[in-house]
Amino acid sequence: MDAASPQPESGALSPTEFASAVTAITTAFGDPTRREIYLFAHATDDGITAADTAKQFDLHANVARHHLDKLAAGGYLEIDLAKPSGGVGRPSKRYRTTSHEVQLEVTIRHDDILTSLLGRALAMLPPDAAEAMAEEVGVEYGKAMASAIDPSETHRSYQGALHAVADALSAHGFAARAETTDGDEYQIVAQNCPFGDAVVEHPVICAVDRGIVQGMLSLLHGPADADTASSKPQGDDVCVTHVTL
Repeated sequence: MDAASPQPESGALSPTEFASAVTAITTAFGDPTRREIYLFAHATDDGITAADTAKQFDLHANVARHHLDKLAAGGYLEIDLAKPSGGVGRPSKRYRTTSHEVQLEVTIRHDDILTSLLGRALAMLPPDAAEAMAEEVGVEYGKAMASAIDPSETHRSYQGALHAVADALSAHGFAARAETTDGDEYQIVAQNCPFGDAVVEHPVICAVDRGIVQGMLSLLHGPADADTASSKPQGDDVCVTHVTL
């Protein structure tokens, strides 16, 4: 750190430490591919293997196994070991869902500790700085989400891009939809917040959501501004993000 850089106060997080905390939270959303793998396993009565998954989603076998093991560690899949034909070689793993009902919260079950960390990080910073950095990290994560979308799916229209953003947010636990208001304005409506109780105590976390929308749209269509029109932490029924070009 050079002489001109401000030193963080004792007990406060530096901008880098805060960004790391927010990144940890957004990473806890998980991977959209992992959700699809869970749905694939749920639709297969006999369970699936890493090889099945790799073929279905065009993944390297090690990547497929990583996703399956993450789902198993979270309690969403159970593992059966089957002896190979002829009894020679290592047993193969078959992954089966642990519930007959689809659990759409696959990617957000284990973020309690991380949301607590983010809440404490936010409390240590001035409100304006915390909101700006939370939004910035959201933008970067939104860009990463957009870059993971199949490149064959082009979104030349603004409406198409907005619907793609809503779909991606839904896959990450937001239960979101894209709407057009009576005044021909565009907005994203989210009925669920994957940040849980932490966002009630620290509503500034909503800036992450807003940043994700901006980051995704910047890659899928072009630069856009977003503002939080309503949020559940503030007592509203749903979270609404207004979007303007």
